[in-house]
Amino acid sequence: MGMELKLNLKMTQKLVMTPMLQQAIKLLPLARLELAQLVHQEIIENPVLEEILEEDTDEEPLPESLDGELDAASDLEGLEMPEISEPLVQEAQSHETENPKEQEMEWEEYFQDNYEPHVPADFANEAPSIEATCKKDPTLHDHLHWQLNLSVDSDEDKFAGACIIGNIQNDGYLNADLEEIAQVGQIPLDRVERVLQVIQSFEPAGVGARDLRECLLLQVQAMPEPDSLLITLIETHLDHLDQRHYPKIANALKISVEDLLALLESLRELDPKPGFQFQSEGFDYIVPDLIVVLTDEGYEVLLNDEGVPKVRISSYYHDLLKSTSEEQTKEYLESKYRAAQWLIKSIDQRRQTIYKVGKSIVKLQTEFLEKGLSYLKPMVLRDVAQDIEMHESTVSRITTNKYIDTPQGIFELKFFFHSGIKSYMGDNNLSSIRVKNMIQEIISQENPKKPYTDDEVVELLMKKNAKIARRTVTKYRKELNIPAASKRKKLF
Repeated sequence: MGMELKLNLKMTQKLVMTPMLQQAIKLLPLARLELAQLVHQEIIENPVLEEILEEDTDEEPLPESLDGELDAASDLEGLEMPEISEPLVQEAQSHETENPKEQEMEWEEYFQDNYEPHVPADFANEAPSIEATCKKDPTLHDHLHWQLNLSVDSDEDKFAGACIIGNIQNDGYLNADLEEIAQVGQIPLDRVERVLQVIQSFEPAGVGARDLRECLLLQVQAMPEPDSLLITLIETHLDHLDQRHYPKIANALKISVEDLLALLESLRELDPKPGFQFQSEGFDYIVPDLIVVLTDEGYEVLLNDEGVPKVRISSYYHDLLKSTSEEQTKEYLESKYRAAQWLIKSIDQRRQTIYKVGKSIVKLQTEFLEKGLSYLKPMVLRDVAQDIEMHESTVSRITTNKYIDTPQGIFELKFFFHSGIKSYMGDNNLSSIRVKNMIQEIISQENPKKPYTDDEVVELLMKKNAKIARRTVTKYRKELNIPAASKRKKLF
């Protein structure tokens, strides 16, 4: 068979992932804080960009872009958006006449006017007080050092105490051997043991313990009147309590089962992790990206732009780009101008995608908004993707780290995407979240002395039109942190 060379023409279509398109995709999964940090960083690195401050209230027309090649971004699958009337980002334009060949961009195809992008002032959350933002609670180590300075006098004891406190975890337990502390700090072992006893007398009671048994004993011994039976129970039978051999333990202590149950109630009042009382972590407040409000025409979705900087192209650099004749300067400004325009467009595409996905979720979950969790429908990414004519990957990216404020509470957008459980009647499936809620209700109504097994829960769910396997019930029960029937059973 002979070999020969031929020339063939072939026409194909393919999507080239340019760096600018990759940037547009990377903006989709960013949370609000991450987007704000990215915009601030771009403002620092790109002199063409400038932030619109609150006092800049004058709306200026937008300049057209340097060339039309940026419009190819709208061809990326999943990035087509509804249009907006008041864009979050704006650009300043000089008063001089522009050459249309130099600056071309069809902004009318990009900005549209079929939804309200901003949240009204009535729905804005109040900022926290200055006391809440500036107050710093003492940590566990700060509290222990303060007590150490009041309890010991010599510098050697203070140094030994500082070495011990440095090895105490946030839960209050000592996470190091005394021999190791003495060797590393070059401290006599007897001094370390003596200072540890001093630290174990500090507040909170139980701090500095090396295991659970020692922690509970320290708390009992710190009581005004320590219970000797409770101390014996902790010392000798703590490991047996999980097996719930109450009659055997009561016989060993020579008390009745009723007295043992009273001791167990006292034991439950002790704190197994005393250090958590001094946790200084503050509350993390969720700022929703979307807000659902009920109007006369139904549920409306509003975008919350609070916290995201508004940016525009500087009019100074826009004029400089047209007037400069130096080739190197012009090339630099053109690259920065193009990058600024792409960032502006990518931010608005991200906003429009969030709005479009939120609008679809509200449309598909109207019954949940009106009646609550029991009416949540099973939904997957494909349902929303088909409704808004986008790709599933785009929906997955845009629902990451985004929240929506509904009449039923604040939820992550990912919350609405879950599998369904088949029903015995009709074609309507039950959402897994609804089934979990049903399991919680069944267990909350059970007899504590005869709790339902997983098989019995399956039978009760069957009566509620839920077709589910026992292993699935076990899986959901573990996800809800509900113990097994043997652990929930109250013997007395």
